Amino acid sequence: MGAFQWPWEYSFPPFFTVQVHAKTKEQQLATWKELVLNYQKHEGQALLNIAEDAPPFVNRELARKLSPEARLWVMEELARTGHAATADKRKQQWEVYWHTLDEWSNILYDWAVASGTTNTVCTLYELVAGDNTVGEEFHGLDEGVLKKALKLLEGRGKCELIAFDDNEGVKFF
Repeated sequence: MGAFQWPWEYSFPPFFTVQVHAKTKEQQLATWKELVLNYQKHEGQALLNIAEDAPPFVNRELARKLSPEARLWVMEELARTGHAATADKRKQQWEVYWHTLDEWSNILYDWAVASGTTNTVCTLYELVAGDNTVGEEFHGLDEGVLKKALKLLEGRGKCELIAFDDNEGVKFF
């Protein structure tokens, strides 16, 4: 994994100011949404605190940062498309999904079928950190995101979440 490749807009100072022209603003929003998703995926981080003055909302080289209102605008638009969810009432902490929870659930189920792990129990740790999932897109996935995706599958009758001893697991059907 190399250094994150910032889009050209990230080096363009007006990118950090919400534009007034409708078409320009629409394109700006699309670019910010893509940037946040790609950055979080590259970093392997599901949680993003928009109150922190840190990338992706801050470009220290330009001494520019997106305003708190604009950060919230970007995150609420990501939430509208299923790519984010607020993790607190103040809307400062967000879960970011570079795949929607529905997409994650399909990826997990497809893996279970392809790997022959249906009708067996896997621990959640095995799914995100086990040797059998190295190279899979969900390897290293935040456990909270994993559980939410598995709950969707459970609701469809494709798996069952199981608690045993001091561990949690899943049985795919």
